[in-house]
Amino acid sequence: MTRSGPSKPSDARHGANRLIIARGFLESAKVQISSAQAGTLGNPIAATVVNAAIAYTDALTATFANKINQNDHAAVIKTLRDALGNRLPKSQETRLTRILGNKDLAQYGAASCCYPTRNLYSSS
Repeated sequence: MTRSGPSKPSDARHGANRLIIARGFLESAKVQISSAQAGTLGNPIAATVVNAAIAYTDALTATFANKINQNDHAAVIKTLRDALGNRLPKSQETRLTRILGNKDLAQYGAASCCYPTRNLYSSS
């Protein structure tokens, strides 16, 4: 099977594994936040939050649509919307868009951000 686009076939078992990984990233982000002080480099925290969001999205799309997004995190919103349809609340879509919008800055950017950073979980 030749695939086109940024997604690849997957299954619910993969989704269950990605859910375990997502929970691990989330727990790690919580630990990083709880130990952060003013001036703590925020990039690793933000990168962990981004990785958690990507893993949660993979868990959902694998479970509900038997596919995951790969190498194009800008397209993950469309993959998720295709998988969930109207079950994906617009507020969650907006929140995910904001979190993923910080991926390159957090993981590859030359600029550093210090904790506390803008609340990535906020919908406003």
